[in-house]
Amino acid sequence: MNNYGIDIWGDDNFIIDGALVKVNHGCKPALLSIVKGIREQGKRGPLLLRFPHLIKKQIERIFQNFQRAKEELNYQGDFQAVFPLKVNQFPNFIDALTEAGSEYNYGLEAGSKAELLIAMSHIKGNAPITVNGFKDKEMVELGFMSALMGQDITLTIEGINELETIIEVANEQPNSTPYIGLRIKLHSLGVGVWAKSGGINSKFGLTSTELIKAIELLKKSNLIEKFTMIHFHIGSQITDIGYLKKAIREAGNIYADLIKLGAINLNTINLGGGLAVEYAQNSENTKVKYSLTEYANDIIFMLDSISKSKKVKAPNILIESGRYVAASHAVLIAPVFELVSEGYLESDLSLKDKNPPLIEELHELYKFIDSKNALEYLHDALDHLNSLLTLFDLGYIDLIDRSNSEVLGHLIIKKSIVLLQSQNYKELLHIQNMIQEKYLVNFSMFQSMPDFWGLNQHFPIMPLSKLDIKPSRSATLWDITCDSDGEIAYDTNNPLFLHSIDLKNEEYFLAFFLVGAYQEVLGMNHNLFSHPTEVTITIDKERYFMENIIESPSIVDILDNLNYDTPQIEKMLQDKIVSSTMIAENLKDKTVTALKIFLGENGYLKTVK
Repeated sequence: MNNYGIDIWGDDNFIIDGALVKVNHGCKPALLSIVKGIREQGKRGPLLLRFPHLIKKQIERIFQNFQRAKEELNYQGDFQAVFPLKVNQFPNFIDALTEAGSEYNYGLEAGSKAELLIAMSHIKGNAPITVNGFKDKEMVELGFMSALMGQDITLTIEGINELETIIEVANEQPNSTPYIGLRIKLHSLGVGVWAKSGGINSKFGLTSTELIKAIELLKKSNLIEKFTMIHFHIGSQITDIGYLKKAIREAGNIYADLIKLGAINLNTINLGGGLAVEYAQNSENTKVKYSLTEYANDIIFMLDSISKSKKVKAPNILIESGRYVAASHAVLIAPVFELVSEGYLESDLSLKDKNPPLIEELHELYKFIDSKNALEYLHDALDHLNSLLTLFDLGYIDLIDRSNSEVLGHLIIKKSIVLLQSQNYKELLHIQNMIQEKYLVNFSMFQSMPDFWGLNQHFPIMPLSKLDIKPSRSATLWDITCDSDGEIAYDTNNPLFLHSIDLKNEEYFLAFFLVGAYQEVLGMNHNLFSHPTEVTITIDKERYFMENIIESPSIVDILDNLNYDTPQIEKMLQDKIVSSTMIAENLKDKTVTALKIFLGENGYLKTVK
């Protein structure tokens, strides 16, 4: 059985049972059963399934691990966490997040005015709000309004000009000043494509010189008591904890020195995000080199050591690990719409009475290949095929000869792969690239997995069924956009194998896991494909429930969002139907009705089933 690396990336959230992928929670429903239940309601196209119990699981893990580490080391500081809204702002997610996090006083981080309004309206109890990113006076005033509402809000300063704005507003509204944080520019760097978030040339934060100036301004403005937090962030998806430990050492020393400079109420270090998620589907490609246990232990131990050596109070710890909390909760499921095969059958041969010698030899190789000679015959066939294609380019063989060359070459490759698969030749992974099946999948990569297109971020992929059958087809996935970049190509370093299927008689669904972080909010309406239909799935010991179904936007809604005058478009189309001489008069009303129905549908392809 091919488990598609579920033991590596699955974190025991999903299991394979009875040849199906199941949710490892409560009554353990099969994803295929959930999908069929949704489709019975007339929903077509891709589906985004949300599992709120997985959000709760991740939040609990974070807080429980830090509490354990605190108790083991008798750490005197507190621990808090906030969710950065930039990772996923969709209401079905945020509602589940705030509900799951209420027990732990789990907060929210905002980086824009709109996000701050979400945080202010959705925060529960006295959970913290942190505000990062660039701010104008209006955004600062919104932070003061939050403080007036009694919320625990910290405005993190990205530059001296923002501090000057806070001082200006504080003079106008002296009774509602929020807490103030300073983002520090570290020399320490992160790792990977997000490493530029750290370092002295990073986009955000204050240099050492600017920190000293900020302290002087805070004292002069009588706001030094409101300065409670320093913040740094060295990047998303920190796969090696060594980079974070180096940053903590630097930040810990800055924290201690700022207290000695007069920051009397400074009590918190915000470590930002970066807690990594493992996306790999095979052990050779794993990236994450530490566990959550090690992450919590190292942070607590290092900050405890620094505070003791510097003789300052142990800082409270705050983290903003959004990817770790959000990624696993969402699964994208899309049906295979069509197979665009480059495979060949023996019936495709059009052999002549007299064929070129190399084609005759290819035919002999195909007839007599067996397990003993398979590797040798495969190499011979590939050489012959290359020679025949060269002969065609030079005009020595015709199109029928070329066709026979391709058919025989591919038949030999397929036969040799079957004969040699038990011997596990790595060479076969490269050869299978020549006979891959193209699976046309009913989704938009640019909408649902923009990080694959933009950052080459791999996501775990597997079929929902047939998991008791060994997949035999090397697969490339094509989305339905009109863009050549809309594909997940067969990769010998991370090969995807799928099943041979008869789409006339069965449906075949693919699941894309760990898509709950960033993918939705970064998704783009390329070709005007919009957000897929989303459904929240809650599960108890007896059954599962489909809740909060939000259908994929209709074509009219999509055009509305682009500021088209959709009533005018509909009228223009109706006028063209009425004036058309190609449509019979008795069919024009029916055609207009069909048009209205079409405009109310979403833009994804419709399968027969």
